[in-house]
Amino acid sequence: MLKISAKSHELPISPIRRLVPLAEAAAARGTHIYKLNIGQPDIHTPEEAVVAVQGVTDRLFPYSHSAGLLPYREKLVEYYRKNGISVEVDNLLVTLGGTEAVQMAMLICANPGEEILVPEPFYANYNTFAASYDTILVPVPSTIDDDFALPPREEFLKRITSRTRAILICNPNNPTGHLYTPEEMNMLADMAAHHNLYLISDEVYREFCYDGKRQTSALSLKGVDDNVVVIDSVSKRYSMCGVRLGNIVSRNKDVMAAALKLAQARLSPPYLAQIAASAAMDAPQKYYDDVVAEYTARRNCLVEELNKIEGVYAPKPQGAFYTIVRFPVDDCHKFASWLLEEFSYKGATVQLAPAEGFYATKGKGKQEARIAYVLCKDDLLAACEILREALKVYPGRVDLP
Repeated sequence: MLKISAKSHELPISPIRRLVPLAEAAAARGTHIYKLNIGQPDIHTPEEAVVAVQGVTDRLFPYSHSAGLLPYREKLVEYYRKNGISVEVDNLLVTLGGTEAVQMAMLICANPGEEILVPEPFYANYNTFAASYDTILVPVPSTIDDDFALPPREEFLKRITSRTRAILICNPNNPTGHLYTPEEMNMLADMAAHHNLYLISDEVYREFCYDGKRQTSALSLKGVDDNVVVIDSVSKRYSMCGVRLGNIVSRNKDVMAAALKLAQARLSPPYLAQIAASAAMDAPQKYYDDVVAEYTARRNCLVEELNKIEGVYAPKPQGAFYTIVRFPVDDCHKFASWLLEEFSYKGATVQLAPAEGFYATKGKGKQEARIAYVLCKDDLLAACEILREALKVYPGRVDLP
């Protein structure tokens, strides 16, 4: 009998998509699914990108440079400049989504068996990437009780060993929605410099900051030019997830030289995707302003309605478009499965992403789920009504302390 590799067996299942078969079965039964499990925005891609793709008249779609089309990279440099970040074309490289940028960063910054510190909970796919390269993710716990603020310095310091090579953050954070303060970012920079660590900063939600707050990019921190590696993507910024285009940014020449070797091995980023993303950057400021205003309204609606439900606690995120919610249930994976297999209200149910898969520490997050507020307010209100009615009859409901 043929066998697959041991490594393939070890890779974790995505908590974001693992319940998809149950959702598909529910939909086949005629149940409407409010999908709160995945960060797929319903906001339109900028018209500039749509028109650019529709207007392509090329008779040949060629390979681009392995680092990406030069005009597109030059536009990225200008984009960062407008955001107060000074980089050169040689400091960035276009990737196959933010996903490839994360994979490159992990592979370049740590050897097999070495460690990367990461505030927990964290984007679940980091687990899969780390397992692929035999990199060890060392969780630094944050908690819903203080709305997932960055853990204090001493929690990082007690976990730094001779095997530690990097600190990895997502800012604004997926899955918590926490926006790291300038003070928190400077603390990370200080630790990275003092302990000679890389600071890998996943900044794909840079534009999504609320209540007048702004993101502090790791690229703007002082004294850590060689330490910082930034992950970026157009997927959420321009609501074009299917384009699968991102980039990696670093002023460290060795990091970028290694990234180029990996880029050359996969040949080039997609040609048409770069045309679409380049045009999207021509969208007027009003596009961004309207999107942020819409997500602010959705966040307010969702958090307010969830916190009205007895026993439920939803922090108010300051960035991205996610929040981790605590439910009065025995196990959120069981609850989420039950919602899809056994429950409906007014012909509909809700799909959640159980939060346990966003933790590396076994047993954590069992009573939590990540919710993405990427649906319109009417849909969010309907989803909250379903959750309220579901919790009245769910057999595994518990009283939380």
